[in-house]
Amino acid sequence: MSIVIGADLVPTKSNVELFEKGDIDTLIGSELKDIILNADYRIFNLEIPLTDESNPIKKCGPNLIAPTKCISAYKAMNIDLLTLANNHILDQGKKGLESSIETLKSAGISYVGVGDSIKDAFKPKIICCNGKKIGIYACVEHEFTVATEIDSGANPIDLLETPDHIVELKKQCDYVIVLYHGGKEQYRYPSPNLHKTCRKLVEKGADLVICQHSHCIGCKEEYLQGTIVYGQGNFLFDDEENEYWQTSLLIMLSSDFEVKYIPLKKTGNSVRLAKGAEAENILEQFNIRSEEILDSDKVYQHYSELADQYKNQYLFSVMKIKRGLLYRIINKLTKGSLDKNIINKAFNSMYRYELENYVECEAHRELLLNILKKG
Repeated sequence: MSIVIGADLVPTKSNVELFEKGDIDTLIGSELKDIILNADYRIFNLEIPLTDESNPIKKCGPNLIAPTKCISAYKAMNIDLLTLANNHILDQGKKGLESSIETLKSAGISYVGVGDSIKDAFKPKIICCNGKKIGIYACVEHEFTVATEIDSGANPIDLLETPDHIVELKKQCDYVIVLYHGGKEQYRYPSPNLHKTCRKLVEKGADLVICQHSHCIGCKEEYLQGTIVYGQGNFLFDDEENEYWQTSLLIMLSSDFEVKYIPLKKTGNSVRLAKGAEAENILEQFNIRSEEILDSDKVYQHYSELADQYKNQYLFSVMKIKRGLLYRIINKLTKGSLDKNIINKAFNSMYRYELENYVECEAHRELLLNILKKG
């Protein structure tokens, strides 16, 4: 038995025609193609609606869309299962989701992680490989695509419900895989909460937890009977040229559920197997980070450093302070003194504590979210 799991497989302007033609020799190369086609089962993340009608929802961030003809590449790769539990699958509204599902059904490709309501969206996919039953569960952090009791969308992670789902799934299966679309983008370590959440899923019976949202290779952890991968990187998503988007891991599972990591390298608008010293370096850095998080203090330390890095961006966004051209020029000439003054004033005011209370307190946060969603 061999199962391959790839992360985000997304057509973009630079390669949409190759997807439409099903030209996987150009998209992924012959060596990588052979690995994928020779596997017994193939799983990827469809992080884009397949629809020929634009119907973008209101949200922050990009609204992704790809023509239904792009299904040709997914078919050519013999993909068996696509997870749709991600933060973009509802970018083109309910019609876009319905189009994606119908396109997959017509192509004979199964999907997991979405539904007409939460009750439908959380349902796992159970497969049989070499006499072993494997349960595949997909969930996503709460952004703009999650299902509700009455609305269609992706299966949201819920720490009151998801662990119970894993327990029930493990009763039915020999192994359980959790595909969790979560974690900070372009960050190679788990946050303290992500760390605890993934460990909890393993405690409840998951044998493999893969976090797929970060767009970069992170680190791994062997915990109890399970393996946790905190960041797989993109499989093929030609959207950014920074260092984080250039490499990824293809995960391969053997008959005894041993996890193997195959390093990949983005090459222009395509992806190839990483080789030689480059492949060794990808795995070496992956293992170094994995050693680091054996010390839980390192998880908190790295996250504290991340918070310092994003402090101004987040606070300015929440406070909606406009920084015009003159402001930016003066701020640059004074080495960020204007930003520092504004942030310091915010931190020394009651506004800071009000904001902290609204975000951290469960009762306030629930009410605030309800108010925001109603508009």
